[in-house]
Amino acid sequence: MYLKMLHGLIKGRRGMPAAHRCPLDDGLGFTIRFGYPDDDEAVRLLAALDSQPVPAGPLLVAEVAGELWAAVTLAGAPQAIADPFRHTAGLVAILHQREERLTRHGRRPIARRPAGTVVYS
Repeated sequence: MYLKMLHGLIKGRRGMPAAHRCPLDDGLGFTIRFGYPDDDEAVRLLAALDSQPVPAGPLLVAEVAGELWAAVTLAGAPQAIADPFRHTAGLVAILHQREERLTRHGRRPIARRPAGTVVYS
């Protein structure tokens, strides 16, 4: 039963325009994470593929199967780079949403509590 539903959802998404697809549509998982210094080479490659300069400042990256597919800067105006040979529009949209939550709305400071105190939010 669930398998039929899943196949129906996947089949319906396959008819979507390529710009609205993301790796999940093809059964691939992805990770959104902060960029590390050892990502520099992969970021330079993405920027070259996208004919864009390497974004300045800290980055938020989308990784699929161990490869960086897209990145967005967390400093200044959001600038994105992505692999133009893959369906990355959905990933870039997710990166922009996450970037906005991290930078525009700010984070609530964590109140200091005595050791062993559990806080639920």
